[in-house]
Amino acid sequence: MTDELPTDRLIALRPWEAPEVTSWGRLPMNAVDRRSGALPLDGDWRFQLLPAPDAPVGGAWSTAYVPGAWTVQDTDDLPQYTNVTMPFRQFPPQVPAANPTGVYERELDVPAEWAGRRIVLQVGAAESVLLVHLDGRPVGVSKDSHLAAEFDLTGVVRPGERSVLRLTVVKWSDATHIEDQDHWWHGGITRSVLLYATDPLHLADVGVRARQDGELRVDCLVRNAAGDRALPGGWYVTADLDGELLAQDAEFDRVNIEDDRVSDFLGEARIHAAVPEVRTWNAEQPELYGLTVRLHRADGTVADTSYHRVGFRDVEIVGRDLLVNGERVFIRGVNRHDFHPLTGRTVSYDDMRADLVVLKRFGFNAIRTAHYPNDPALYDLADELGFYVVDEADIESHDHAHEIADDPRYLNAFVDRVSRMVLRDKNHPSIIIWSLGNESDYGANHDAAAGWVRRHDPTRPIQYEGAAKLGWADPDVASDIACPMYAALEDCVAHALSGEQTKPLIQCEYSHAMGNSNGTLADHWAAIESTPGLQGGFIWEFWDHGILQRVSDGRPVGRTGAGLYDNGVTAPGHRWAYGGDFGEALHDGAFVADGVVFPDRTPKPAMYEHREIAAPVRIRCFRHEGIVLANHQHFRGLEWLAGTWELALADGRTLTGPTKLPELRPGETAAVPLPFEVPADGGEAWLTLRVTVGEDQPWAPAGTEVCAPQIRIRAADPLGEPVPAGPAVEVDGEGLLRHPLLTVAPTLSLWRAPTDNDELGGMALRWRTWGLDQLVRKVVSVHQKGERVTVLAEYAGTVGVVRHRQEFTPVEGGVRVDESAELPEEFDDVARVGSVFETVAGLDLLEWFGQGPWESYPDRAAGAPVGHHSLPVDELFTPYLRPQESGGRHGVRRFTLSAPDATGLAVELDEPRQVSVTRHRAEDLTAVTHHDELVPRPGCVVHIDAAHRGLGTASCGPDTFPSYLVAPGVHRWSWTLRVL
Repeated sequence: MTDELPTDRLIALRPWEAPEVTSWGRLPMNAVDRRSGALPLDGDWRFQLLPAPDAPVGGAWSTAYVPGAWTVQDTDDLPQYTNVTMPFRQFPPQVPAANPTGVYERELDVPAEWAGRRIVLQVGAAESVLLVHLDGRPVGVSKDSHLAAEFDLTGVVRPGERSVLRLTVVKWSDATHIEDQDHWWHGGITRSVLLYATDPLHLADVGVRARQDGELRVDCLVRNAAGDRALPGGWYVTADLDGELLAQDAEFDRVNIEDDRVSDFLGEARIHAAVPEVRTWNAEQPELYGLTVRLHRADGTVADTSYHRVGFRDVEIVGRDLLVNGERVFIRGVNRHDFHPLTGRTVSYDDMRADLVVLKRFGFNAIRTAHYPNDPALYDLADELGFYVVDEADIESHDHAHEIADDPRYLNAFVDRVSRMVLRDKNHPSIIIWSLGNESDYGANHDAAAGWVRRHDPTRPIQYEGAAKLGWADPDVASDIACPMYAALEDCVAHALSGEQTKPLIQCEYSHAMGNSNGTLADHWAAIESTPGLQGGFIWEFWDHGILQRVSDGRPVGRTGAGLYDNGVTAPGHRWAYGGDFGEALHDGAFVADGVVFPDRTPKPAMYEHREIAAPVRIRCFRHEGIVLANHQHFRGLEWLAGTWELALADGRTLTGPTKLPELRPGETAAVPLPFEVPADGGEAWLTLRVTVGEDQPWAPAGTEVCAPQIRIRAADPLGEPVPAGPAVEVDGEGLLRHPLLTVAPTLSLWRAPTDNDELGGMALRWRTWGLDQLVRKVVSVHQKGERVTVLAEYAGTVGVVRHRQEFTPVEGGVRVDESAELPEEFDDVARVGSVFETVAGLDLLEWFGQGPWESYPDRAAGAPVGHHSLPVDELFTPYLRPQESGGRHGVRRFTLSAPDATGLAVELDEPRQVSVTRHRAEDLTAVTHHDELVPRPGCVVHIDAAHRGLGTASCGPDTFPSYLVAPGVHRWSWTLRVL
C-alpha cells in the first residue's frame, strides 16, 4: 500500500525541507529478492548537476555512471569529510539554499511481454532525497539514503513503448541531519537501479524463521495489486528446502481490510516444517539450505517465486551472555562502512566479497554495518562465509543528537528507517542483533523504533550505544546489550566483577585504527577471554577512507583509476586524499583514515596482531614431555587445519617439520610431543606452530596461513662485558663516533614523528612544549682510558636537561657502545629513549633475529613471532596515510644491513630492543602531510631504543597502559657495531 498524498503535493511540499515526508508513492519494504529476472538499468545516464533543487534543467547534458556518486565523477561538487560537524550551519530540519541536485535521465524500454503485469522500479540507494518522474509525471519520493526505494510504475509505463525515466537526487535535506555519519559526504545514486515485473497477485513478503532444533516457519504475504476487491480462489503456496517439498496447498487466510481507500487486498499463508538432523549455522560452519517459495495459481502454474538461503540457528541472551545455538561466542568484530577509493560509497559484489575474505583470513567473525544497512549482497556473503552481523539503521544525528532524539518531527523517520531495515534483512541468519543507529543521543524516537522491532522480530536482541551509556545494567533502556564506545578496559573488567552486570558487554567500538595504532589489543583480549561477562567488541574500523586523487588538479580519479595503487602506495602523480584535500574549508582531516586496511585493502600490521589474538589453535605451555595445544573455537574441530613446526635458534638456524594436529573438540587441550630434538647449542630458541588451511575453504585456499602461535623453549645467554680488542675508537671534537659506514654518528633520540594517537591524544603537544623535537646537544666531557672513550653530553629542551653518557669500546671487528640517559622528572612520558644514526647509501637489505616480519611495537607485538627475518629496507616502512612514526620492529636481538655484495654492518643488542630502519628522519615525516611529499634519503636512518612508548588508541579512545609508557629516570642500553 502507498500513502495517499495527492501527486500535486510532490512538488508543493518541497520534501527536502519537510521532515514529516519520509516517502510518497514508495512501496513497502519486503524481503523478496527481485534481482533475478530483472531488467538492469545500470550504466551511463544523461546527467546535469544543478546548484539547487528549484533550478531549471537546461543546457547541455553530460553523463554519469549509475551506480556511483557524482562527487567522484568529475563534477564540481567534490567529496567532503566531516566527522561530527554538519557540512552546513543550518539547524534541523533546515538545509542550505545552495543544495547540489543531480538530474539523471535515460530512455526506458519496457518489454512488450510485460503487458498486464505489475511493473516496479527499484533504486538501490540515493543520497539523500530521491524524486522519480516518468515522461514528466511525478511517481514518488523517497528518503533513507542506504535502503532501496521501490515504485509501482504499472499505471504510468507503456510496455513495448519507450518512456523517459528521470531520477532527481537532492543532496541536502532534513534527512541529512540524521545521516551525519563519520564518512565522506557524497551525492548521487550509489547502488544499482533495476526494473522488474510480477503478476498482479504476487508475493509481497516472505519471512523465514529457522531454529537450531530444525523447526522451520515460513510466513508469506500475498498482495493483489490488480484492483480486484477480493483474492481469487484456489491459489496456494508451496516451499521446498534443497529441492525437497515441505508443504503443499497452503491456502490463504484473507486479511480483511474495510477501508475503501485501499485498492490492494492481502492474504497470508504459513508453512511449518521440522527438518531432521539439521545442520546448524554459525560463523565457523555457516551451513545453509536453499529455500524456494512458490506462489501457484489455481491451475498449479507458478505466478511468483522467492529464493532464500536459510541458516538454522538460535540467538538469545541468558543472564549476561549472548548465545548462538546455546554457546557463548566471542565477538571478534569490526565496523565496516561502504567504501571504495575510486567509487566512494558504491561497492561491487566482488569488492564486498574481497572485504569479507580479508576479514575472515585475519580472524574476524563479526561485522557492525556502521552506520546504516549495507548493500543486500553483503548479507548474502556474510551468510555464506560466516559472520555475525549487527545490522545498524541509517540514523546518526551526531551534531544535533540531543535535539533530534525527542523531536516528534523526526519520529516517523526513526521508525521508518529501523522498520525498513528489519523488513528487508530479517531472513539472514548472519544477523544476530539489530542496532537502532549510532551517536544520536537517546530519546522517545528510539523507544518507538525499538518497540516496533520487539513486536515484529522477538528472535533477536536490540543494541544501541546511546541508550546503553545511561547505565550498562539499566533494564529500562532500549538496549539489550551493554555496548559502550571506547570504554576503559579497567572499567569493563570492574563492571563484570561488580556483581551488578545484567547484560552482555560487547563494545560497539573499542580500538581506534587511525594511523599507527591498535596498541594494547592483546591486553584487551587477555582480559576479555579471562573475565566472564566480557564478550568482545568491534574495532573501528575496516577501511582507511582515502580517495585516490590526482595531485595535478586535486580531483578524485573516479572509476578510471584501477591499477594506480598497490600495497598502500599510489602511483606517481596520485595520492590518498583525506579531509581538506579537495579544497573544503570545513573538514576533519585524516580522521577518516582509521581502518585496519589501507584504501586498496592491503592489511595494516595491526591485522596480524588481531589474527594471532583470534587464533583458533593456541600453545598453552611447554613441558619437558611436549607442547600443550588448545582448540579455541566455539563449534569446530581442528580437522580443517594443518600445521608445521618451526624452531628458530639464535645462532641462525631454523628447523622445520610437519605435524598432524590432534583431534580436539572446541575448548579441549592435548599434549603433543616435541617435533624434534632441540639442539643443545644455539642459544635462545623459539618454537612456532605455523597453522594453515588444510582443505579449501570458501574464504581461503589450502595453504593459507591462519595463525602462528609461538612459545620460547630456551632463554638467551646474557651479553658479557666487552673485552677491548683492536685500536682505540675514533671520536671527533664533538665527541661523536667516526665510522666508515655511518654518515651521521649515534646521538640520543627522545622524539618520534607523532602518530595520529600522539597528535590527537595531546602527547605530541606536550613533547613539543618540552622541546623534545629540537633538543640541543652540548658536550660536557670526552675522556679516554686505555682503549675506551667516554663521552658525557647534555641535551636541553625548553624545560629540563637530559644527561647522556656514551662509552665506546673497541671489540673484534667493531665497537661496543654502552649508553645511559637520565631523564628529569619533568619528562614523565616521552616517545622513546635510544640512539639514532644514519648509514652510507647502498645498504638496502635488513636481516634480523627478533619479532617480525611485519611492523610491531611494545603494546602491539603479539602478532609478530620471533624468528629470522629479511626484508628490503624500502619495504620496512608502513605508509600510513598521514606520514608518522612507522616501520619499527619490537624485540630485535641483532640485525645486519647489507649491500648486494654482502658488505655492510652488523649490530648486536644487549637485550631485545625496539629497532627501526627506514629512509626517513623523524623530522622528514613530521614536516609533510602526504607521502607524495616525502623524499627518501639515500642511506638508512636507524633507531635503537632502550625504551619506546606504546601506541595506544588515543586518537579516539583510551591511551596505552602505564606499563607501556617511557618514564623519567635512568635508562641504559648497549649495542655492538661491526663491519660485515
